This record gives sequence, structure tokens and C-alpha cells, in this order.
Amino acid sequence: MALRYLPLHLKHAATPRIEHFALLAGIEASVRGMLVSTMPLAVYQSLGDAQATSAAYFAAGIVALGWGLMVPWATQYIPRRWVYTGGCLLYLVGMLLAILGTGWSMVLALFANAMATATTFVCFSAYMLDYVQRAQLGRSQSVQMAYAAAPWSIGPLLGVWLHEHWAPAPFLLAGGFALLLLGTFWALRLGNGRQIVRARGPAVNPLGYLGRFFRQPRLIAGWFFAVMRSCGWWVYIVYLPIFCVEAGLGDKVGGIALSLSNALLFGAPAINRMARALSVRLAVRVAFFACGALMLGAALLSFLPWVTVVLCFGASFFLVALDAVGGLPFLMSVKPSERTEMSAVYSSYRDVSGILTPGAAWLVLFVAPLPAIFAAAAAGLFASWAIAGRLHPRLGAERPSHGGEARTA
Repeated sequence: MALRYLPLHLKHAATPRIEHFALLAGIEASVRGMLVSTMPLAVYQSLGDAQATSAAYFAAGIVALGWGLMVPWATQYIPRRWVYTGGCLLYLVGMLLAILGTGWSMVLALFANAMATATTFVCFSAYMLDYVQRAQLGRSQSVQMAYAAAPWSIGPLLGVWLHEHWAPAPFLLAGGFALLLLGTFWALRLGNGRQIVRARGPAVNPLGYLGRFFRQPRLIAGWFFAVMRSCGWWVYIVYLPIFCVEAGLGDKVGGIALSLSNALLFGAPAINRMARALSVRLAVRVAFFACGALMLGAALLSFLPWVTVVLCFGASFFLVALDAVGGLPFLMSVKPSERTEMSAVYSSYRDVSGILTPGAAWLVLFVAPLPAIFAAAAAGLFASWAIAGRLHPRLGAERPSHGGEARTA
């Protein structure tokens, strides 16, 4: 009875806006941006071996992939708000394990952080599909990237600098951001999202929705684009710095290039508007082709190290463009009744690329020098360019419906 005397805004949560999702994305970017350069360094120092470090990341990718695909099954029994909360708490567990700094604790920290990222990403994507109209998905993604630009630009260099002065510092700061993420999520009162009523039946097998995914070519294509985009970033983040060290340019060039590339995220809204004006299909094709051409040029001109760095930096501009619009082919094809399940499938692109890229690089290095990895990345990007030619030409373009309102193709 006491609820009847509560103010209306306390009894009913306001509909979340695009800026609310961007705020969550920006805070989580603060967590991950602090760790993106620090964790590889910390894991390497604790294990003392590059091969062991690669094996740890490979195993973390497999764990995160399986965990992420189980999240939709978990949301059948646990409210989504508590699943998201669990993801934030996993970040905190990962930070505590990282602060311990021993070999096994660092490996377990890597696992916990990968599981946390998978959990929050699946839930976040499902919330966004619940509350953001299809016609606004492109703007939503670009605003999220603008909010995340500063954390991704400052975090990598700041994390390494803090780690050099006091090893636990970046993990304590990242843990503080994880607490802020959790508090902000509950303050926004997203609840469990909008519920889509289905016919009563047995609970869905945790992997049963994969069959529905493989029967929808548009979803497969959109997921493949995300995987190849992420592979491009893996090559840029991991293998460009190694190339710089081997070419005698020093160990700071790669980190500086990454921070400068992440600063391009501030232009994501403008990139998105340009892309939507061209059409999503054309924008995605141009970005994949240009990125592939620059990566191939970086491989062929590797005897000129600074030229390779400049070409890879140029490729990162088109990777940012793909971050702004490359997810739209998938997100605009998801059925409302499959939001959580397909969000889990989509989130697997990060883990698959985290397995595929080091695995492919390991094979390439058996037969060719390191710059060949840039050429291998170019091959995947060109494949995405070819597949993107089959997208609908009006995908993402607004056109008037029969009722006179704008809708999305």
C-alpha cells in the first residue's frame, strides 16, 4: 500500500535514451581501455614467456566464447538485470586477481575479465535492441563511440604508465570504473528489458538458437563483418607494436599510434552521418576495401618501417568507420523475439577474432616474416568487401512508409 504514495518517477522508470546507453558504453570503455595495453604486459611479466602468454589469451578466448553463448540460457532463469550485475562483479573479481600478480592469478584474471566483457556485452546489446528504434541504431552506435573516445584514447597509455610506477594502480582504477558502471546501470533502472511473449514451450537449449542463426544469411554476413573488423583491430593493436620493435622503431610507437587511432572515435557521429548518406552497403564496402588495400600496402612496403606504420594508421581510420556502421547489417536484421539470443551470437565475434587472429598469425609465421600477417588481414578484409556487395542497397536508408512515417530499410 505504501507504493501508492511514491512519486510517479520512482514507481516507473523512464524510457532510456540513446545518451544513457552511450554513458554505459563510455564507462565500460574506461574499464577496458585501462586494461587493453596493461593486461598483456602484466600477463607476460607474470608468466615470463611470450608463447605462454599467447596460450593464455587463446584459452581466454575459448572460455569467453562458450560463456557468452550461455548467457541467453542464463537469462531464462535469472533476470537480465542480475546477469548484467554479475558481469560487473566479474570485472571486480578480475581486478582482485590481477592485483595478486602471480602467474595463475593473472591467467584467472584474464579469464574473469573476458567473461565479464562477454556478459555485459550480450545484456547491453539486448537492452539496446529493446529500447532503440531500428532507424536510430546507427546514431546510437556513433554516439556510444563518441562517449568511448576519451577512455580508449587515454586509457592505453595511462594504464601502462601507472603499471610502470605501481603495478596494482591500473587494476584499482579499472575496478573503480567497474563499480561506477554497476552503480550507473542500477541508477538508469533498465530492469529486464521489454518482454516479447512467445508461445509456451520447453526451455530453449543453450545452443539451440545457433540453428536459427545459421538459417539467416543476413545475420551470418553481419557477424562475419564484425569478426573481420575485430581481426583488423587485433593485428593493429598486437602485431604493429611488435613490428615496430623488430624494425628498430622502439616500443612506444605502437602505443602512440593506438591512442591516436582511438582519438578518431570522436569523429564517429560525423562518420556515421556520412555513411548513412551514402547507404550502409556502400559505406561498409568502401571501408573494407580501403582498409584491406592499406594493410596490403603495409605488408608490401615493410622494408620502409615508417611507411608501414603510416599505412596501418590509415587503415585504422577505416576500422573506426566500420565500428560506426559495420554492426548495422546484423543489428537491423535481428527479430524482436530473438534479441537476447542473437545478441549472444553477435558478441561472440570478439572471442572468435581473439582465437582466429593469433592462430592464423602463428601459422603465417611458420612460413613468412611478420609483415605477412598484414597481408593475411588484408585477405580477410577483401573477403568482407566481396560479401558486402550482396547487402540490400537500401539497408539503413530512411524512406517513407505507406503511413507517411519514416522507417528503415
